[in-house]
Amino acid sequence: MTSKILAFLGISIVTGSLFAADRPNILWLTSEDHGPEMGCYGDKLARTPNIDGLAAKGMAFQRAWSVAPVCAPARTAIITGLYPSSSGGLHMRSMVTLPAGFKLYPQYLREVGYYCTNNSKTDYNVNEPGKVWDESSGKASWKNRAEGQPFFAIFNSTKSHESQIRTRPHTRITKPDEVRVPAYHPDLPEVREDWAQYYDKVSEADADAGKRLAELTAAGLADDTIVFYYGDHGSGMPRSKRWPCNSGLHVPMVVYFPPKWEHLAPKEYKPGGMSNRMVSFVDLAPTVLSIVGIRPPQWMQGFAFAGPHQSEPQPFLYGERGRMDERMDLVRSLTDGRYVYLRNYYPHVSQAQRVAYQFETPTTSVWHNQFLRGQTNDAQSIFWRTPKATEELYDLESDRDEVNNLANSKDHQAILQTMREVQARHLLRTKDICFLPEMEMHTRSSGSTPYQIARDASKYSQASIMAAATIASDARANSISSVIALMSDADSAVRYWGAIGMLVRGEAAVSSHEHTLERALTDSSMAVRIVAAQALAQFGSHTSLARSLETLGSLAAPDKNGVLVSMSALAAIEAIGEKGKSLHPMIETLKPNGTSPHSRYDSYVPRLIKNIAPTAKIKP
Repeated sequence: MTSKILAFLGISIVTGSLFAADRPNILWLTSEDHGPEMGCYGDKLARTPNIDGLAAKGMAFQRAWSVAPVCAPARTAIITGLYPSSSGGLHMRSMVTLPAGFKLYPQYLREVGYYCTNNSKTDYNVNEPGKVWDESSGKASWKNRAEGQPFFAIFNSTKSHESQIRTRPHTRITKPDEVRVPAYHPDLPEVREDWAQYYDKVSEADADAGKRLAELTAAGLADDTIVFYYGDHGSGMPRSKRWPCNSGLHVPMVVYFPPKWEHLAPKEYKPGGMSNRMVSFVDLAPTVLSIVGIRPPQWMQGFAFAGPHQSEPQPFLYGERGRMDERMDLVRSLTDGRYVYLRNYYPHVSQAQRVAYQFETPTTSVWHNQFLRGQTNDAQSIFWRTPKATEELYDLESDRDEVNNLANSKDHQAILQTMREVQARHLLRTKDICFLPEMEMHTRSSGSTPYQIARDASKYSQASIMAAATIASDARANSISSVIALMSDADSAVRYWGAIGMLVRGEAAVSSHEHTLERALTDSSMAVRIVAAQALAQFGSHTSLARSLETLGSLAAPDKNGVLVSMSALAAIEAIGEKGKSLHPMIETLKPNGTSPHSRYDSYVPRLIKNIAPTAKIKP
């Protein structure tokens, strides 16, 4: 038996080595937090000679989208080939497990002989199923491979990250008076300064890419190496990063296939050309597998756009937004290249919310102050307003900044209906698990994985839960009676959406149905209790206020209820403002630690505490 096993292993190794001998090297150059503000995309202010040069001999994709407008879920889509909403890895810095047998794409590459390196971020929202990289560090390089071994290498530049566009002092190159201020931003000195510094930082990221390309050429490997360059989502400026419209998801993506390997290129590949193919981050894993001759596994949800297994171009791209650090939201979006459609399932929270990290950028603060003083115009106010529109529809041909919502336009009802139906089919097809409250996604998947329970009707009745979310979030089309019916459902997730529906509809709905919400204060689901308590506190009677505060106060402690419950309760307390003031002394004494899916959640409860009680001295 042992000799047979060894023989089998020996054959596998030899086969992998033979496969690898005639396969291309692959180099991915990536950068953070910047959109297509590059010369090769027609931006005359940009100084990006290295990627412009790569595009001149390769090809740029005009319509490339990240799946998510923030780094961790975007990388999660890339490494898995799955939509993060399908794997459960959408919420920022969450950690979920994939089903047994699922591999991350570098593992497939390593199995056929590739030396795989990552320099240097991982920052995935999924646990790694075994050894993924031969080396992943700030020193990782293709140079460390065995002689003659093909490589797959990533070099990621952090020069253009959100944190860098606000770091001062800065030696300015781009002149602030030369930048174009988008319609959604107020034209203020601080805003122009941040945009100018952003352009400078994109130039630095381009220089990093140039250094890696020069190293490749010096080593005599340029003719044997396929090169990809892309940014991880839109710019780090507010209303790009974290928001799943075109400004948050549209990224530069440039590919170069040397003549020796042009037969593996996209079918429309033309040196110096521009492709209109719709390309998504979820397509990258299948594509790299296809390039090296591996048929992508059926469970991957993307479509290969190069290699022998490449698919036909797809008609739509999809985006998604879940929890952004300490702030919960649920938005789904798509584009056909011209129109962008967004569906807001939490219309009661603004596009902005108060993500602490985002407020460190000067633009965010001055913009918010202008809004509070009533000094922003309609386009500049959308970001801060509540409620959000349930549906948004933008025409990129006439409205590049996505500020003119056409969802109510009579002339656009046909395209709105088409986009709405396409979006719904996509969510059902990919088994979007994130319509569960995050705390319930974890409890229901105990002993299993979010991906698996999404496909188990006994644990996740997707059609009924999504129908509930659709009813709850659209006060225009659905009566209060349909929402009340949700609150008596046997499924706690449906009841949760019923409570959301009451909160969304505000005072008229709550005052007429206080008794229904008061019953929900003792619901078996803590998620239902929290939303019911928030609705009563904001819009109910004085009597119901006392009971709702008691409920929220009892659920706010992370050491007793866990971090996810505490985050939801604290967010609700913050949302009710002065009505929750009697709870502030208790909140100041909270211990921030509690049971959570991962230590990466540790900063969220302290941030929420500080937002509610700025003078709190948080004790570990």
